[in-house]
Amino acid sequence: MTIQIDIKAREMEVNDRLNDYVVSKAEKLERYLDGITKATIELTYVKSARQVSDRQNVEITVSGKGFVLRSEERSDDIYVAFDSALEKLHRRIEKFKGKRNRKRGDGLTVAESVYESFEPMDEEAEEPVIIRRKKFTLIPMDEYEAILQGDLTGHEDFFVFYNMNTDSVNVLYKRRDGNYGLIETEIG
Repeated sequence: MTIQIDIKAREMEVNDRLNDYVVSKAEKLERYLDGITKATIELTYVKSARQVSDRQNVEITVSGKGFVLRSEERSDDIYVAFDSALEKLHRRIEKFKGKRNRKRGDGLTVAESVYESFEPMDEEAEEPVIIRRKKFTLIPMDEYEAILQGDLTGHEDFFVFYNMNTDSVNVLYKRRDGNYGLIETEIG
């Protein structure tokens, strides 16, 4: 099975050399994990970055049936940023392969085992501006899988998922004490 590779460039041109480099390395991803169907690589030049070493930004997102893995790296060289992001993705793939079949031993859900205290955000800012939109497909999973997917996609602070046990959209968030909270939604 071949991987569908989608390369997106922002504020930069992708020449043939860079395109060939990215495609040749991305095609090898299926060696690390069976079932990868799509790889999206975003190459961005951030002219306004505070440090020169943060100007070249690479985000790699791979997906397949039941998983989404993501990595992001910055550098002053687009090739170095891509290689670093790819190495980070390899580590996440290994972590995913090792942990995806393990379960929690106490039989409790995350919601039952973590004391939930959610404090609403301050509304001091006037007219907030949405500067980026992302669209993604919700994959049914349980709370444990959501913790794992959040970690593997690099979204350690929060993760939105479709809870297959409650048939609702939930938000899993990391608390300051290192534990997790779960926001369960209902239509009212």
